[in-house]
Amino acid sequence: MPGARLATPRFSQFSFKLALGVYNVWGTIRTMSYQVLARKWRPKSFATLVGQEHVVRALTHALSEQRLHHAYLFTGTRGVGKTTIARILAKSLNCEVGVTATPCGTCSACTEIDSGRFVDLLEVDAATNTRVDEMRQLLENAVYAPTRGRYKVYVIDEVHMLSNSAFNAMLKTLEEPPEHVKFILATTDPQKIPVTVLSRCLQFNLKQMSPPAISGHLSRILEVEGVFSEPAALNLLARSAAGSMRDALSLLDQAIAHGSGRVDAGQVRDMLGTVDLDYLFDLLESVLDGNAAALLKTAEEMAARSLSFDAALQELSTLLTRIQIAQMVPHAIANDFPERVRLVALASRFGAEFTQLGYQIVVHGRQEMSLAPDDYSGFVMTLLRLLAFRPEAVVVPTHEPTSAPVSRAVPLARAPESSYRTIGAQPVVPASSPAAEVVQVSAVVADTQQSQTSAAVDWSSVLQQLNLSGMARELAQHCEFRRMEPGHIFLRLSPVHRHLQMKPAQDKMQQALSAHFGRALLLRIELAETESVTPAATAQRAREELQDKAVAAIEQDGFVRDVIEMFDAQLVESSIKPI
Repeated sequence: MPGARLATPRFSQFSFKLALGVYNVWGTIRTMSYQVLARKWRPKSFATLVGQEHVVRALTHALSEQRLHHAYLFTGTRGVGKTTIARILAKSLNCEVGVTATPCGTCSACTEIDSGRFVDLLEVDAATNTRVDEMRQLLENAVYAPTRGRYKVYVIDEVHMLSNSAFNAMLKTLEEPPEHVKFILATTDPQKIPVTVLSRCLQFNLKQMSPPAISGHLSRILEVEGVFSEPAALNLLARSAAGSMRDALSLLDQAIAHGSGRVDAGQVRDMLGTVDLDYLFDLLESVLDGNAAALLKTAEEMAARSLSFDAALQELSTLLTRIQIAQMVPHAIANDFPERVRLVALASRFGAEFTQLGYQIVVHGRQEMSLAPDDYSGFVMTLLRLLAFRPEAVVVPTHEPTSAPVSRAVPLARAPESSYRTIGAQPVVPASSPAAEVVQVSAVVADTQQSQTSAAVDWSSVLQQLNLSGMARELAQHCEFRRMEPGHIFLRLSPVHRHLQMKPAQDKMQQALSAHFGRALLLRIELAETESVTPAATAQRAREELQDKAVAAIEQDGFVRDVIEMFDAQLVESSIKPI
């Protein structure tokens, strides 16, 4: 039977194509079934929510005691959990178990809310529904009872984008909504919301999450996902997320893809373009050593790797902050900090004052980066500025006869505490120490320079040459000169004029004084009663003398005296101005 023999191959070919099609469809479904970590690990209950304990505590108590408000407002930056808390609150209100702070998560209401299919949960994007007509249409449906749930919940995201007319349209409904309606508003910019709306809502400010909390949550996720990770890599991701858990999870997805299923510190650093701390430590050590060549070499290596110089200055300011903390509060540096040993060693070499100055130089250098010819030039100039303003070197005379004086530059860095002995309140280096001669010579040089410069400074004449203006000039005029030391100038300001002690004015004074004396000077202003006459007081006294002379000249004028006697007039002294 030829017909029967032909049917079998045809059927087999059809079966093969059908099986191949099913396989391809299944493969497509498997490929499309991957869900990003930010959605997969979105918290489903208050217990799994990371951070925001103050908000969770308030909402949990309100739900447990059935003290429910009709309108809630969640504020905070992106990715801190505003919409997530709104959905959890909607589940708590509509769970089939009852109004509870711990929704079951298995009933139809909870599962539909998790999947975004619950008919009585209306999520509105205010950024695309800003007009008053859309808001009126939304509020007209609020009067109808909920279809499935216990409450009809309106979640309005980015509510600050609504127009003023839309806000006015919702005021009455927001203040006295039907019993079955709850409003949950979310915004990243609460200042743009009218106070009339704010006064009708319970407001909760969601905080940015700390890097330890973010890195800990990422570690737990990767442990469940079975992905290898290094703690240093998670710390980098947590810092780059800037307090946003959603950003951290998105970066984690990218890091897993970049590392082919692994999250290594080196690969994460390359992915983010962050600066290795070794570069920053090398830069600061080169500054302390006065090695400009090593400084430029490190900068060139960073440029060869196409690292962000803006990020480098940001990380450098963070490192200087840690150095200052290590100097002031040593136990505040965690023992598990990866670079703790090197950080403490660097903090022992830095002076506390130079750490503050270096931080200021780095921060200002980052602000001026956009004004530089290019990022590399701005970065290098900031580093060279650190080098130029580092503590002055000490010139030590040698006992060897030479035709020209030989100088040996010794940076003014801290010696180890064990090498000091104390006499009174002054730390002294032991005589047997090789640095004893240097310290003694530097003390003599400092005393000599102080006696010479302090005696030679005429503060009033110095001010006339500084060419200051504005608040800087006013501050300088009301200051009293005290003394000069190597690298420092000390002034005194009366507490009556403490309002003049503003940082921009002090910075201008410091720059002008450094330029005037031809070397880097740190300005120090103490608040105390002045002992001598300040330039401002001298100028005021001169003005008063001129005024008195002008008034006396007017009073002695014959015509003026005749007018006063004839018309019984009075002389208004405030109207008299000296010529």
